[in-house]
Amino acid sequence: MSTNTSSPGAAPQEAHLSRVLGPLHLWALAVGLVISGNYFGWSYGMESGGPMGLLYALIPVTLFYVTFMLSYSELATMIPHAGGPSAYARRAMGPFGGYMNGVCCLIEFVFAPPAIALAVGGYIENLSGGALGQIPVAIGAYFLFIFINYLGMKTSARFELVVTLIALAGLLIFWAAAAPNFSWERIGTLQNGSEGIMGAVTFAIWFYLAMEGGAMAAEEMIHPQKDIPMGFLTGCGTLMVMGVLTLLCTAGIADYTGLMKLDFPLPAALEGAFGQGATIGKVVNVIGLFGLIASLHGIIVGYSRQTYAMARTGYLPKFLARVSPKTHAPFWALLVPGLVGIVPIALGLIDKSYAAGLTATMITISVFGSVAMYIISLLSLFILRQKEPNLKRPFKVMYPIVPAVSMILALFCLYCVVFYNTAATCGRTTLTISRAASAAGRRTTSSSRADALPAASTNSALATPSFSSRKPAWPCASAVTSRTTTSGSACRSATTVACASTAPQCRPGASPCTVAASTSSW
Repeated sequence: MSTNTSSPGAAPQEAHLSRVLGPLHLWALAVGLVISGNYFGWSYGMESGGPMGLLYALIPVTLFYVTFMLSYSELATMIPHAGGPSAYARRAMGPFGGYMNGVCCLIEFVFAPPAIALAVGGYIENLSGGALGQIPVAIGAYFLFIFINYLGMKTSARFELVVTLIALAGLLIFWAAAAPNFSWERIGTLQNGSEGIMGAVTFAIWFYLAMEGGAMAAEEMIHPQKDIPMGFLTGCGTLMVMGVLTLLCTAGIADYTGLMKLDFPLPAALEGAFGQGATIGKVVNVIGLFGLIASLHGIIVGYSRQTYAMARTGYLPKFLARVSPKTHAPFWALLVPGLVGIVPIALGLIDKSYAAGLTATMITISVFGSVAMYIISLLSLFILRQKEPNLKRPFKVMYPIVPAVSMILALFCLYCVVFYNTAATCGRTTLTISRAASAAGRRTTSSSRADALPAASTNSALATPSFSSRKPAWPCASAVTSRTTTSGSACRSATTVACASTAPQCRPGASPCTVAASTSSW
């Protein structure tokens, strides 16, 4: 049976999406989409309030995701559509609502893969001792998993299940290795009070971000009405346990200040506890790649189905809705958003020094898109309850209590993202583009022109905003970074930040060095 739509502007389909997925596949997609959040990214959240600040931030974020996934399950079983949030908002608010929610979803799913791909590159670079560069590996991984997705959903789902299980095994090994060396004293106490908690919310969301993407495979599920709620709820419970254990075990075995800006905090923490080059650190490093791969692969599934559905509806060019008659995969919906995501990574080939800052930037942009999408989806639920009360609902959430609680928490999350992370992200993004353009220009100028440039123009970077005030400081536009690498040294890189006298909110600082020999150094 072909997949058709009555929507104006829909693209004709010669092939259809195949119903091949069961509840175990959805659980694997839900967990696999997110599991990389345990292996990297969350550690940036310790900068504002320390480990306890991030742990406290996990409480409202976890409650939000439980209530949201229950609400989302009602929407997903009521409207099992590849467009997911775009389809729900379109049914509730019309074409414009569907378009806006689809765009928010694409922001989430298109900007998360670059962060994950950079982490893949970081893990491999760390494992190879710098022999393999982070940026080339990240680009290669991105293209590889676009190709795997092209092989078809059944192959993709099986792959996702395998790598997710391996990634879970890696976390079990990490927790077991960390337990004997755990100390509450290393975790410390809450820093910067409520400001520290709210500053960490963005990265607490990273522990769960994109798990709702499993609903985008609803048209490829055998029994979506029954399997979607089960897959989501079991996935949410799994992720909650994983996030808490990973945070506590990592911060409890090493000085967290040396891990905050690393894209490989788990193996670095183990090297801090067991010594530089410890076998257990290398084992977790290798297995951690499977966690990153699971999320990279799963989110590519998500953005391709969202793009496919929006093109089929007429929101995007029709060619993006074409499905391969051989693999039943939306080829152009896989490739085009993937190329968009590769662009910020590729800028690293011009100026590699911005890669660490780019990871936090991509995470923040992705989180902003996700929270905006959550709010519009919840509004859709409220509207459909009033607009179409008799619509068949195979799964009903406890209305209106659960959606109302979810909406309040979603607005809280949006506030935290906007007022505690977005300013820094905007400044960081501007500096990244400017830095890359400047580096490209330097490569094309004559040597005499290059000699005339001020030394401070090389490898400029962003100073870390301060959380000590009521509102976080804006990024330091004049920050300058000098980077050195010493082979075989405990410190892989050292960063010095110089601030202009006209920017008093900026402050000199240093980036954390890689943890070595049971200690972290700055």
